[in-house]
Amino acid sequence: MNELSTHRNLTPILNRRSLDRFVPPLLIASLMVLSGCGLFDKKNEEDLPENWPEDKLYFAAKESLDMGSCGGAIEHYERLQTRYPFGPYAAQAQLELAYCYYKSDESAAALGAIDRFIKLNPIHSHMDYAYYLRGLINFNIGRSLTTRIITRDPSQRDPGAALRSFKDFSALIQEFPKSRYVDDAELRMRYLRNILAQHEVNVANFYMRRGAFVAAANRARNVVENFQQTPAMPEALVLLAKSYKVLEMNELSDDALRVLQLNYPNHPGISEVNKTAVR
Repeated sequence: MNELSTHRNLTPILNRRSLDRFVPPLLIASLMVLSGCGLFDKKNEEDLPENWPEDKLYFAAKESLDMGSCGGAIEHYERLQTRYPFGPYAAQAQLELAYCYYKSDESAAALGAIDRFIKLNPIHSHMDYAYYLRGLINFNIGRSLTTRIITRDPSQRDPGAALRSFKDFSALIQEFPKSRYVDDAELRMRYLRNILAQHEVNVANFYMRRGAFVAAANRARNVVENFQQTPAMPEALVLLAKSYKVLEMNELSDDALRVLQLNYPNHPGISEVNKTAVR
């Protein structure tokens, strides 16, 4: 009998009972444990957030956001952006991610996210909210917890963010005049105009103290021309009249003084202008 026929004859003998007899029980148990671990590992891998499908990631993020947990929402939104950048939930997730960054005081990340949204989704149905949110982000830059607790004149801060916020709200009103966010944007713009005007007056005063009268006149004139009907207007007129008088530009000085007297007849700055001496 050759080797092939011997193998064929032995094969039927290796049934379940013979295997149990020849394989040690401990080895069988080990094999069963390893097999089970493989199954559980596969199941657990599917349950890991980094392996979730797009819709599961989005709704998990939305649930965290609705519960007030922006940290958890950001984690899911970022995963969604990485794995599904062009999926059906990508645009809305990007907008909500920008909001979460904003609420977490991560202004740079928030602006980056909202700018990407605006660039990639020019006809999105929530574009008005995108402009409004960008205005809010810029509006709150520099308003840290310490700043909120310790009262500080906002006109003393760098006006860059305030000016950007003003432009964002202005763009919202121009592009989406019927938006639900227009009323709030207009109120914020009024507040920002007052801050920007007062900042210009602060700078003009600084130049006046330094003897830089041309620079002072330019700052004051900017308020008179672009920030009318703000509380800083009368002081700007005083500075404009005084700086022109020192520069011996008497006609311009008289014009500024006349506007001041006409609109603010009891303002103490009128006597200041009259007492200003030309050296």
